[in-house]
Amino acid sequence: MAESISQGGRIWVPHNFAEQRKAPRPDMNAIATTLDGRDITRGYVSPLMLLPPQDTVLLQRGGGNLRVYEQLLRDTQVASTFERRRLAVTSKEWYVEPGGKRAKDKAAAESLEHMLRNVRWDAVTNKMLYGRFYGYSVSEMLYARDGREIVLDSIRVRKARRFRFDGELRLRMLTTAVGEGELMPDRKFWVYYTGADNDDEPYGLGLGHYLYWPVLFKRQDERFWLIFLEKFGMPTSLGTYPAGSTPEEKSRLLGALAAITTDSGVIVPDGMAVELLEAARSGTADYDKFMERMDHAISKVVVGHTAAADATPGRLGGESTAEEVRGDLTKADADEVCESFNNTVARWMTDWNYPGAAYPKVWRRTEEPIDQVNRSEALANLSKLGYRPTLKQIQDEFGGEFEDISTTGTAPDAGNDPTATLGSSAFSEASFQDRVRAKGLERAIEEWAGQIRTIVDKSKDLPDLSRRLTAAFGELSSEQFAAVMAQAVTLASLKGRADAEQDAG
Repeated sequence: MAESISQGGRIWVPHNFAEQRKAPRPDMNAIATTLDGRDITRGYVSPLMLLPPQDTVLLQRGGGNLRVYEQLLRDTQVASTFERRRLAVTSKEWYVEPGGKRAKDKAAAESLEHMLRNVRWDAVTNKMLYGRFYGYSVSEMLYARDGREIVLDSIRVRKARRFRFDGELRLRMLTTAVGEGELMPDRKFWVYYTGADNDDEPYGLGLGHYLYWPVLFKRQDERFWLIFLEKFGMPTSLGTYPAGSTPEEKSRLLGALAAITTDSGVIVPDGMAVELLEAARSGTADYDKFMERMDHAISKVVVGHTAAADATPGRLGGESTAEEVRGDLTKADADEVCESFNNTVARWMTDWNYPGAAYPKVWRRTEEPIDQVNRSEALANLSKLGYRPTLKQIQDEFGGEFEDISTTGTAPDAGNDPTATLGSSAFSEASFQDRVRAKGLERAIEEWAGQIRTIVDKSKDLPDLSRRLTAAFGELSSEQFAAVMAQAVTLASLKGRADAEQDAG
């Protein structure tokens, strides 16, 4: 044993203490699998068995068949809100991002973008987003050859309930010939699943799980409401017949009741008299309020709020918060479905056509566009305080390519213009007009033009011009006065050039 001394006293450590402190090697095998009864939440599952979904509502109310959730889409509130949620994604612009900066990486991205445009990516996304409703969705890739490349000829979204998963989470298609389903080949089907709280549930957990009970209660409420309207909305006819009437006489009496009413009718003995009975109302019937409450519950499940889906005309409040919540759902839906495609089909196409290239990715722009007018004004105000954005920031926010004129001291279109010697404060008359239009000052400048020309003609030099302009337009705002000064300097420069050319001639 080796002895070691510390401030607190003497301790003994083994010679192989350093070896014992080394981290153990990682275990490369999966341990918490769903096979062979290791998953206590499922019981025994073999690789060839069909894996039952863990959605309790789907199992108990639909026997594991997604048809029960398909029927929920017949509800008008469910259909309208879920359509709005899908359109919130597909209405956003999509783009393909190269995985790297090499020529091969960019070529792979361009190829993928071309294929997605041919297969109508928005329409495909709209159908695949039903996976958010059912828990999962399945589409088949139909490939073709275009020269040396394998391309996507079409993406066909199939009925999700045609497919199941086995114990090894492999996709199987249910057929009449094979009871356990036919095993589907690799890199042929794109499966998008979402909503489950673990990775061992390939069926996901869709919105249908949460919508089943509100829709069921709503349908029951509608049925009872119709009965209520039937009883209290129209009278019930009553016919009486004397004792000993024959069946033929009773039938004639029922026929008479049917001739005078479109509602229900009853017959009783004694009298053969016919009168109308109206049910007496008692208490209150809040069927409409219950219906509204169920619609609100449906809206909260699908779009995350009730303000946009069930807005009261003329009512304000809560709209900004509602839009923010919906924006989060839209971004989550867009990112999930794109990420699912990027991790499967996008990689397959790259491996086949551009082996070794960085994988491209398709995304959607879900952020709100920048108000460029307000943003440019804010940057202009910051420049007055002595701050300015970087060229990269301007390109990122406004797009396009920009040239920093401060490094050259001349405007990009100055050329041999003598006014270029005035630096960035001078510009050609055409570019000046563009700036005036951008600021909305064109009409005002036209009104000042004659006065400016008069001042330019009377001015001896630039300092004299500045004094005269200040005296005439000093009451204007700084932005307006800058526009006046700019035009005056431009006119003075052009006038000086014309005079010089006349003298030379």
